[in-house]
Amino acid sequence: MNALSNKHTLWTALALAFFMLLTRGSHVLTAVSLPDASVMLFLLGGLLLGRASWFAGLFLLATAIDFGVAAIDPAQGFCLTAGYWGMVPTYGVMWLGGLWLARRDQPFAWAPFSLVALASSTVAFILSTQSYYLFSARFPAQGLWVSLQHGWEYLPDWLLYTGFYTLLILLGKQTLDWLNNNVRPVRQQP
Repeated sequence: MNALSNKHTLWTALALAFFMLLTRGSHVLTAVSLPDASVMLFLLGGLLLGRASWFAGLFLLATAIDFGVAAIDPAQGFCLTAGYWGMVPTYGVMWLGGLWLARRDQPFAWAPFSLVALASSTVAFILSTQSYYLFSARFPAQGLWVSLQHGWEYLPDWLLYTGFYTLLILLGKQTLDWLNNNVRPVRQQP
């Protein structure tokens, strides 16, 4: 890997980390109330960064934010149970979706990106919700079938956030492509 691609990778990772900090942590970190973009950031991480070490770094950042927010406001730590570790496969599904997109000729084409975002986000929702209901010890241990009946009321918001960020990402990419193709740098006269 050359120095330019190393620099690009680092800037990409820093941008993902910035948006993680901006949208995560029950907004203790910001005055702006943006929906949590974590699942989409992991999709982008798989697409743009690829390597498992970047996945681990982004996961550690998300975990540090969650535990840090819980230290500031203990009520925010309600979800920090044994079920929390279901976030590893939850984010892993998103990362794998990004890796799949990275192998496509046009990973930011509207249809494939949207379908992968929707499908991987739905699977991530199921993994996240079920790991919480099964392993948090906050609900009676009644098995997988009973736990599958809980949490579905959160799916519409989860998918709304996925759709919102998918639209922002695709419009942003389209705008950048247009600018790169249509705006010429101003050359200074000697």
